[in-house]
Amino acid sequence: MKKNPSHKIHLFKEQNTINCSEDNTILEASLAAHVNHTHACGGQGKCSTCRVSVMNGIENCNPRNIEEQQIAKKLNFPAEIRLACQTKITGNISIRRMVSDKFDMDIISEQFSEDSKVALGSQQKLTIVFTDIVNYTSFAEKFPPYDIVHVLNRYYRLMNSSIQNSSGFISDVAGDGILAIFGINNENKNSVLEAIQAIKGMNDNLIIFNNYLKENFNTEFEIRAGIHFGDVVVGPFDTGEMKKMAVIGDNVNYASRIESANKEFNTKVLLSEEAFQEVKILYPKYKSYSTRLKGKTGQYKLYEII
Repeated sequence: MKKNPSHKIHLFKEQNTINCSEDNTILEASLAAHVNHTHACGGQGKCSTCRVSVMNGIENCNPRNIEEQQIAKKLNFPAEIRLACQTKITGNISIRRMVSDKFDMDIISEQFSEDSKVALGSQQKLTIVFTDIVNYTSFAEKFPPYDIVHVLNRYYRLMNSSIQNSSGFISDVAGDGILAIFGINNENKNSVLEAIQAIKGMNDNLIIFNNYLKENFNTEFEIRAGIHFGDVVVGPFDTGEMKKMAVIGDNVNYASRIESANKEFNTKVLLSEEAFQEVKILYPKYKSYSTRLKGKTGQYKLYEII
């Protein structure tokens, strides 16, 4: 039986050349040559840790298959970035591995040692909620740091219970602000509705909290919230000392801008167009507002449900 031709792959970082049959993928050729080529998902095209930059010979790479097309579209890969586990070649190429040194590999190993389903990160359509305290600044100016920290810790715990009761989690806090996420791995439920229910629960808990504030500090808090529904990147972020599940992307900033717009309209909860579409049947009574949002171009329609 005639064997398929074999071609050369030049490894830029290793300054080495290996053979690759047209039957094999770049990853299979790397592993056969005992190159420690990271492939966290086992070469199934489910992650991007095996990706390579084709420095020369991109015309000798077969077109992307369906699995690679999906990853490339999701991550906006340029033409020269290819998944080694899916790419086969018809001529000589030169590549640079993107995940190649011990530092990269240690991060991957630590993520997978925790057996997380989202260890490598994923793009999901989620509900993002930003909340802040209306009159927090005046409170913080009046009291010593110990009191401020103590009050915020008490506040976070109460608010977190409402968020968790509605299947959400707190991704981040900054001063009096809370970033909460709803809908992770929960495709069968309406995450915008869960977010609305969480905010209602937060305000219910705020009544209890305000009794404490009035008794001890002669003040009360109010909450403003912005709700958006859209694509974000979800993953475990690790600085070495601090690990947390977090979300990133422009839609996170969008939710923050929506929360800030409450000041303009003297409202307490505003939803983006995308979020409102998810619950409009349940809330036939509403008010709509049109505004510009900081850092974004054009007019945006926001909704206050009644």
